[in-house]
Amino acid sequence: MMFKPSPALEIQPGVFKTKIDGLYFLAYNFAADERGFFAEVGHTHKIETVTGQPFKIAQINHSRSLLNVVRGMHAEGWNKLVTVINGFAFSALADVRPDSPTFGVVETFELGPDNGGLKGSLYISQGIANSVCVLKPPVDYLYCVDKLYQERDKSGDQAISLFDPDLSIAWPIEKAKMIISERDKNAVYLRQKFPDKFK
Repeated sequence: MMFKPSPALEIQPGVFKTKIDGLYFLAYNFAADERGFFAEVGHTHKIETVTGQPFKIAQINHSRSLLNVVRGMHAEGWNKLVTVINGFAFSALADVRPDSPTFGVVETFELGPDNGGLKGSLYISQGIANSVCVLKPPVDYLYCVDKLYQERDKSGDQAISLFDPDLSIAWPIEKAKMIISERDKNAVYLRQKFPDKFK
């Protein structure tokens, strides 16, 4: 089921918990008129309040993806705030932290200012795998991270298969149409990475 923010999930104004421990949706203030729009895409103090941890942005990255591009599932050794600032995308996230109480749980979103996507950002704690699947291009994906790329904890970098049967993600486009990197084509299943979790 696609994530929808609701009053029952709101843990402070504009911040919503999800099924995954450490994954939050932050709705942003959005004002549009004939000139375009303005949006506040995130407040770090809100993140720090809900996580109880500092979130100091060290690097800001921007990727652009075209129609039918699918990136993921990637987990990295940093915390990040991600926002689809253009286009419309399906995003699936999975908890691949073996010690997490929500290990193996998946949450899905439709994000972006187009096609009725959620207008907001995702705060993704270190070790949660995320993906983006382009439905209306181009998708511009902005992500703010709390470590420099070369200084992140590389032991936290993981690629999990988009087609892992235990995650059972219902992708909105056919596999044959997906444009996927070689790394992602060759990514492992959770059962291969963490066999002890499936005994």
